[in-house]
Amino acid sequence: MQHTRAPLSMSTLYIVGTPIGNLEDISLRALRILRQVALIAAEDTRKTARLLAHYGIQTPLTSYFEHNKLAKLDHIINTLAQGKEIALVSEAGMPGLSDPGYELVRAALKAGITVVPVPGPSAAVTALVVSGLPTDSFLYLGFLPRKSAERRRALEAARAELCPLVIYEAPHRLAACLADVEQVLGDRPIAVARELTKIHEEIFRGSINQARQHFAGEVRGEVTLVIGGASKKEQLWDETRARAALAELLAGGLDRKEAVKQITAASGWTRRQVYQLSLETQEA
Repeated sequence: MQHTRAPLSMSTLYIVGTPIGNLEDISLRALRILRQVALIAAEDTRKTARLLAHYGIQTPLTSYFEHNKLAKLDHIINTLAQGKEIALVSEAGMPGLSDPGYELVRAALKAGITVVPVPGPSAAVTALVVSGLPTDSFLYLGFLPRKSAERRRALEAARAELCPLVIYEAPHRLAACLADVEQVLGDRPIAVARELTKIHEEIFRGSINQARQHFAGEVRGEVTLVIGGASKKEQLWDETRARAALAELLAGGLDRKEAVKQITAASGWTRRQVYQLSLETQEA
């Protein structure tokens, strides 16, 4: 079992959370680590440079973003292997959460390098706690696929979840995303958090249909959606339950069409899926 604390003389990769907007939202520990390390691997060097300048930190920067993360991997691991400390930061929030970081953490662990988290802000959790929706559990989906058909399939897979769904979205795709969300999930309660902790912060709370109307025009800034979970009535049955209920109706003399109709209404399955199940049940 690997320990997460080690003497400073040993190589360490720090995963450092940085502000998602307001520069005051950074911990004293994060500032100390950013000053202490030999190098900072940043998703957006320009944005990180502004943060460092604000706090008078002069630690060297190297870029580490989605399109160069694999090419930079060896350089960063080799630097760590020399006994130097490196901090990984994303453009905003905690690195690795819908941002580059996973591959670097895996490579560091494989090389026997200590990986230490330095917690900081997260748009997902920040939006969730002010959404007005239940917070005892949630499902984080990150960024949904850009294409509508793929996005709907991803939403369909989460349709029966009883807990809130947390989604990141780009402002120019928000309208299309909300349209797909309403079509797949129905008109559930939603909170749309835009520009969190920034000057133009906005948190909209209402139904999905109301959100579509509110954000029908041009939208700017990063967006986090917190969508209400399925009701007990909407919860999807598993196959064993659906098959057993269908077999019971058919055995009781109900015709296939009516049995399929009743199970479709109660199970959350599509009519096509239930009909196929009825054929399999009859053959069995």
